[in-house]
Amino acid sequence: MIDTTTLDRAQPTDTGLRVHLAEDEADVVAAQRLRYDVFVAELGGDGPLVDHVNRLEKDSFDPFYDHLLVRDPARSDMVVGVYRLLRDSRARDAGQFYSEDEYDLAPLRASGRRLLELGRSCLHPDYRGGAAMFLLWQGLADYVLRHQIEVLFGTASFHGTDVDRLAQPLALLHHRHLAPAPLRVRARQFQDMNLVPEAEIDRRKAMLEVPALIKAYLRLGGCVGEGAYVDHAFNTTDVCLVMDTARMTDRQRSLYTRGRGA
Repeated sequence: MIDTTTLDRAQPTDTGLRVHLAEDEADVVAAQRLRYDVFVAELGGDGPLVDHVNRLEKDSFDPFYDHLLVRDPARSDMVVGVYRLLRDSRARDAGQFYSEDEYDLAPLRASGRRLLELGRSCLHPDYRGGAAMFLLWQGLADYVLRHQIEVLFGTASFHGTDVDRLAQPLALLHHRHLAPAPLRVRARQFQDMNLVPEAEIDRRKAMLEVPALIKAYLRLGGCVGEGAYVDHAFNTTDVCLVMDTARMTDRQRSLYTRGRGA
């Protein structure tokens, strides 16, 4: 069952969009349908449980996650943005976190802090660069505060598996945004991100090549684990992002919580 007690059914905004947690299987299917459109049809990903007939991107972890949705009432309540959220208590029920197949999460597990794994964030093409992503962050902030989450983490992806093409942005993340040792998870199938000496990085060009979601985490004080993971099945190169809410500045906390307090 999806826990819907942590967020009201509808959070209306002046954009007309609303954000809420999935309440039933129909909500989850709507999220999986958008994920298929983005991760499979648009980006070329695949997986053992992907349902190509019904155009659903799903996996065995979906039943354990809470699914955060943004809907547009002006378009028949269509789901236009999704995020899925896995608390450490639910990860125990699932047997592991999703990203543990890619990263050794021992430093996070050993911290004794309340963990939340984020994943499968995507937006309908018509809603990128607008209010929908901000609404997902608002919903996430509510969730984090209500569950007293201390550390957020999850894999985020560069499109494609050509590491040479991604050398500059990966090296920039390694040199400028590496997680502190107590939170520094490490890729299991290790792809070194130290591909270019720091002095040789074109920082402006490299940052332009960093996906918007990763840049959003960095603006909020996020950092990356050691090494990337090349996911050939999903046609991505993944990094593990970690965000320690205790290390956020007042400005970052204000952006993240929209004045809710912590």
